[in-house]
Amino acid sequence: MLLKTFGWSFAITALGLVAAAFYGGWEALGIVAILCILEISLSFDNAVVNAGILKKMSAFWQKIFLTIGVLIAVFGMRLVFPVVIVAISAKIGPIDAVDLALNDKDQYQQLVTDAHPSIAAFGGMFLLMIFLDFIFEDRDIQWLRWLERPLAKLGKVDMLSVCIALVVLLITSFTFATHAHQHGGAHVDKAQTVLISGIAGLITYMVVGGLSGYFEDKLEEEEEREHEAEEEAARSGKQRPAIVLAGQAAFFMFLYLEVLDASFSFDGVIGAFAVTNDIVLMALGLGVGAMYVRSLTVYLVRQGTLDDYVYLEHGAHYAIGALAVILMVTIQYQIHEVITGLVGVLLIAWSFWSSVRRNKALAAAEGKATAPDEKTEVPSGV
Repeated sequence: MLLKTFGWSFAITALGLVAAAFYGGWEALGIVAILCILEISLSFDNAVVNAGILKKMSAFWQKIFLTIGVLIAVFGMRLVFPVVIVAISAKIGPIDAVDLALNDKDQYQQLVTDAHPSIAAFGGMFLLMIFLDFIFEDRDIQWLRWLERPLAKLGKVDMLSVCIALVVLLITSFTFATHAHQHGGAHVDKAQTVLISGIAGLITYMVVGGLSGYFEDKLEEEEEREHEAEEEAARSGKQRPAIVLAGQAAFFMFLYLEVLDASFSFDGVIGAFAVTNDIVLMALGLGVGAMYVRSLTVYLVRQGTLDDYVYLEHGAHYAIGALAVILMVTIQYQIHEVITGLVGVLLIAWSFWSSVRRNKALAAAEGKATAPDEKTEVPSGV
């Protein structure tokens, strides 16, 4: 089962790591491995969401999402998008950006370094908004209750996450401007760039969120109509199969999944800039990681068990929050790539361990609850 589902991912992983080793030696191989883990850890909740929606769709639309959708995710967001980011921020053409990445690494590195403040501000704000909206939402299951419970209460204040994100952006921009002024004002324009790029990141998040909400509302309307039709069929005595979304509902579902996948893959792409500026290593690492997300989605659909490790989604969002902070800090200070990669891995591992402990505690509690009944039933049967 595992080999059948993850076989292609294993094969592409081997090819990607070998290509990285040939491209830049052991250091490049290590960076690609970290990017793979980063992409998988950040996109685990994406796979869970995909699987939960995908199981409602017909076999045709499942195949469309897992083929065309993967092509869009891997080649569009993970390979093309990093080139576009560098091209826009460095004000060069996409072909020139790829040519520099392959043939003039020093100049490309300098262009990316010069563009890093705008990239970090844009990505940092986007990631920060995802984390804040998650942490301020009132949830039935809470991981770090001492932190999440009071924050959920604060989250009832309208637009709080936007206000906090803007305050963080203003503080970051002001700090950067002060730092630049102390060095003779040579980089004063960069402070304005940080502010503008951060606002652009915030707008991008709100647009993506708005589209997702629009498609989600459409889906809820379609599902409600399907449910009413099913009830009508039951009253009239006609046989009606279980709800399998197709047609317009499935099309909206597909669009909704693509918007979600784009937003989650955007996290990985932006987070990757905190690990490396090498577009080749970025493409290899994120591409391999995206294949695992696809395989994990298929696995979850086939297994039908999405709730075994309930804290993993929390861990992934805390990793997103950590990456947001790291990106904002790297506007002024350099942070080692290994630290950046390990923060996310450790948070995911911690949330997984917490989920396992929770499952064991629940199993033990159920055992204690059923034990007295078993003891009283035995004598009555003798």
